[in-house]
Amino acid sequence: MAERVRVAVAGAAGRMGRAAIRAIAREPDLVLVGAIGRTNNIGKDAGEVAGAGRLGVPVSADLERTLRNGVDVLLDFTPGAAAVDHARVAIPTGVAPVIGGTGITPQQINDLSRLCEERRIGAIVAPNFAIGAVLMMEFARQAARYFPHAEIIELHHDRKRDAPSGTAVKTAALISTARGKEPVPAVKEEEMVPGARGGRAEGVPVHSVRLPGLVAHQEVIFGGPGQTLTIRHDSISEESFMPGMLLAVRRVGSLPRLVYGLEKLLELPERVEK
Repeated sequence: MAERVRVAVAGAAGRMGRAAIRAIAREPDLVLVGAIGRTNNIGKDAGEVAGAGRLGVPVSADLERTLRNGVDVLLDFTPGAAAVDHARVAIPTGVAPVIGGTGITPQQINDLSRLCEERRIGAIVAPNFAIGAVLMMEFARQAARYFPHAEIIELHHDRKRDAPSGTAVKTAALISTARGKEPVPAVKEEEMVPGARGGRAEGVPVHSVRLPGLVAHQEVIFGGPGQTLTIRHDSISEESFMPGMLLAVRRVGSLPRLVYGLEKLLELPERVEK
């Protein structure tokens, strides 16, 4: 049997961290060797916290000590700034980060990319691990070439801190690049309530919804003469993110640089840009 990939999970006690630990525990080619979590879980068995049974890996607050435990991949679900700080610690030690947290700025991604190039190590920053969401973004990019008028509605649970979501921001960037020049508004708009028309990302209106009961959802609505086109993806549970997450964990060790977006790991049809 080939040597197993040794994984540490940051944000181990969160919803995504717990789901990731359960998924890793089921895979014969992966092994959990470290878990970083909040103060109230320090010392507890990470498997028991995640509902995966006892794994013999205690939750720790000491990232540097955890990384010295023979870690190959740091899978990170902590919020943006914390995930970036963790990656800056991991990369110089030869540990490849896979970041699923949101709220990471383009400048932070560029900084991590340069650090990866200096150290010749791979990293993955994925705004969304759900393969269906990646396909939704790709289909939106294709549609934008023919439907330049577009708006995005993203809906998430009420514990999500950042708005808009990383997926919405990336979708807007793909639409903007594919369609070229932003369409001229049909009229001069006047917001009777500030923010009623949403925020703008890359010139694309984005509307963020935060409600209990939601997980992660996004609609991209395109309008043209006499027709509309809606592309929607729904994550019903955290399990929707696991196949993409596992793909990233398995592939990051073979990468020579930072990759932004899970679509770079999928065999999608060759892109035809305008």
